[in-house]
Amino acid sequence: MEAFYKFLDHTADVMFVAKAGTLPELFEQCAMATEETMVDIARVKQKVSEKILVEEKSIEQLLSSFLDELVFFKDYKQLMFSKFEIEIAELGGGRGFELKCIAHGEKLDLTRHNPKVDVKAVTMHLFKVEQVSSGWKAQVILDI
Repeated sequence: MEAFYKFLDHTADVMFVAKAGTLPELFEQCAMATEETMVDIARVKQKVSEKILVEEKSIEQLLSSFLDELVFFKDYKQLMFSKFEIEIAELGGGRGFELKCIAHGEKLDLTRHNPKVDVKAVTMHLFKVEQVSSGWKAQVILDI
C-alpha cells in the first residue's frame, strides 16, 4: 500500500485520515499531516534534528503522545519538521510500546513557511488507529 494522508471536512477542527503499509510509515504520515496543518512543509528545510522518545501502553496512546510532542516542539522551540525517521517496538512483559524518532526540520520562519493554522492539541474525539488488510489506518482530529 502506498502511504498517504488526506484531510476530511470537520466543523471546528482539522480532521485527517492516514493509511500506510507499516506502523512507522503510518506515524510518519500522521506527523506530516499534523505539520502540514500548520505550515507548508515543502518549504521546511532539514537544518536541525531532534530526538523524540515516547512510551505508552497502547498504539493509540503512542500516536497521540507522539503528535502532542510535535505540537510541543512547535510551541516551545518554534520548530517545524518535514522529515521523520521512526522506529516502533513492543516492550516486553506487556508494558506497551516505544517510539524512537529523529525529526528533521528548522525554526519556524513566518515569511517562508506560509503559516496556516495553529494546532493547540490532539483530541481523542473520534481518534483511532486500526490494523486493516493492507496495513494500518489512523483517524485524527487536531484542535485549532
